[in-house]
Amino acid sequence: MIPPGPIGRDEARELARRELGRPIYHRDEPSLLERLLRKISDWLSELFSTVADPTRGGSRGGWIALVVIVVLLLAVLALVFRVMRGRRNARSGRGSLLAQEPSAARDHRADAERHAAAGEWAHAIRERLRAVARDLEERAIVEPRPGRTADELAEEAAQTLPDLAEALHAGVRVFDDVWYGDRPGTREGYEQLTLLDRLLQTARPRPPHAGEPADANSRSPR
Repeated sequence: MIPPGPIGRDEARELARRELGRPIYHRDEPSLLERLLRKISDWLSELFSTVADPTRGGSRGGWIALVVIVVLLLAVLALVFRVMRGRRNARSGRGSLLAQEPSAARDHRADAERHAAAGEWAHAIRERLRAVARDLEERAIVEPRPGRTADELAEEAAQTLPDLAEALHAGVRVFDDVWYGDRPGTREGYEQLTLLDRLLQTARPRPPHAGEPADANSRSPR
């Protein structure tokens, strides 16, 4: 067997690159995220060091570092405020469904259709539910009450329209998800509210306790 000849410089370099590229040599190296976080940490440390000792980067460098730190702090505070406000709205931000000013169901329906035609589904959903609320008040199914929330509307209307209780609560959930849950309005959600509005317009309220068996004391004697 003829022994192999001497290895050239380029071939040796390629063999070394392949050998060092094996995973076994890189198991203890930091990940990409760890390297990124380390760079950010080093950068922030350099900024604070420059502010603490302006002579490191000159007077101008110290002022620039200070401005960068202030901007970063303001950005963090804005992000925290936005997150906390979103959580607060999702938990307890249920506001009044109808405004204090007088309005009519037909006007809210017209506004809903206008928003829907423009693809503004969130506003269309709100106006359609407002039409539902005002229609129920106009027909004396629920009493006019300022400050009523969408959830309260569903609860009160379901007492005299029990057959539509599930549809009422489902429609209000669509509204709550959009206006208090940061979910986008959709055509499907608007169509669900539109169907609810049409069902309620033809519904007839059931008298309280209708269908319940009469009390034994109220039965007429034989």
